[in-house]
Amino acid sequence: MTGIPYIPETFTVHLGTPDSPAENVTVSFPDYIKNVASSEVYPTWPESALRANIYAQISFALNRFYTEWYRSRGYDFDITNSTAFDQAFVNNRVIYDNISEIVDDILGSYIREQGTIQPFFAQYCNGTTVTCDGLSQWGTVPLAEQGLGPFDILTRFYGNDIELVQDAPVRAGSPSYPGIPLALGSTGADVQLKQIQLNRISQNYPAIPKIPVTDGLFDMATERAVRAYQRIFNLTEDGVIGNATWNSLSYIYAAVKRLADLNSEGITLADLPQQRPQILTLGDSGDEVRILQYYLAVVAEFYNDVPQLTINGQYDTATENTVRAFQRVAGLPEDGIVGLQTWTALYRAYRGIAATVSLPGGERLLGTFVLRQGDSGEEVRRLQEYLETIATVYPAVPAPAVDGVFGPRTKEAVTAFQRQFGLDPDGVVDALTFLQIVTTYTDITEGEERRVGQEPGYTLTAREEEEAL
Repeated sequence: MTGIPYIPETFTVHLGTPDSPAENVTVSFPDYIKNVASSEVYPTWPESALRANIYAQISFALNRFYTEWYRSRGYDFDITNSTAFDQAFVNNRVIYDNISEIVDDILGSYIREQGTIQPFFAQYCNGTTVTCDGLSQWGTVPLAEQGLGPFDILTRFYGNDIELVQDAPVRAGSPSYPGIPLALGSTGADVQLKQIQLNRISQNYPAIPKIPVTDGLFDMATERAVRAYQRIFNLTEDGVIGNATWNSLSYIYAAVKRLADLNSEGITLADLPQQRPQILTLGDSGDEVRILQYYLAVVAEFYNDVPQLTINGQYDTATENTVRAFQRVAGLPEDGIVGLQTWTALYRAYRGIAATVSLPGGERLLGTFVLRQGDSGEEVRRLQEYLETIATVYPAVPAPAVDGVFGPRTKEAVTAFQRQFGLDPDGVVDALTFLQIVTTYTDITEGEERRVGQEPGYTLTAREEEEAL
């Protein structure tokens, strides 16, 4: 479940019930559908009936693939050939010519409910010895003989709110897990997808805290939600989305959304990651580049093979050279492009430094990627204490309550501070904002602006005030 559905090039079928020690076979997706259709229906049926049944078979299979129904539970196949669970498939069977031609003609199409994107769970049964709420295979025949077309036949069984997708793309199928764990500091569409899934799952499991902003930044709120999820579902409670947690989230999300059900809640475009992939390369500019440069600058202080650079918000040649050097040290492809792997490795290196190294005045580097409204804890309390002190010297910055909760008053103080120092006034404390806050706090408490510990009644002279500001 990573985005818009597509037709997989190949499909892996387990020749038995899910837990049986049976063989797996991998065939092309067209060959899989041709086999199923040749095993499920009669080639002598009217063409409209055949097409209606094949649309249902394609949609059923794609629903299993899109929801990772089996792979999300640790199986190494996409579907079974057990009709108690899935569709009939007879390995190496003869394929009927007319069925083969129909499949080739309609392969890029599948059923979905209007307003959703996932392939419809097109449940069906033979309609004679077995009946169900979905399509009746034998029931399609008299409808075709009455002159109904394939889509009209489908609406008789599935309702009028379905539609056919045409010309879906074909691409190599692979598990959606990105291959590397997602943790504090990870960014991108994969993070955003899991944030969206966690928020939806939390509707059924209220002990999972909502993630206030699902923007693809793995922040403290995301880690808290992941830990709560892992605690509920008996996974290792490390706050990291590894393969097991990824698959579990996919499975539970499909379950609470009833994606393998006729009355599915459905997936809309709003349920998919909307942000562009956070990839930085030569010529880019802006706050993301400034954050990248900040991390690189910190890492360069402790890695002799990583050269220093200027934090200017421009992805220039010097920045590219520093990125390449870091990639070389981290054992990554040395391409000078900052994608998910480089972001993650860089942030982990930064966090390792942040956990042990102090800034002037004994204050530690920010140990998380961002702090924002809705966060809470000791790091928020520390931020509030800094801002409270800063507010005594900078009247434009209101003092927040020191309660460890990042609420509206704390956001107001952060935004005012950012305006005061020429930062993007978004109320979000990223590494750059935090560094400026710590630097300002240190100047106040350790430099000429020091007020803490002064004798009672001490006030600065007009000249001292001017120099302090």
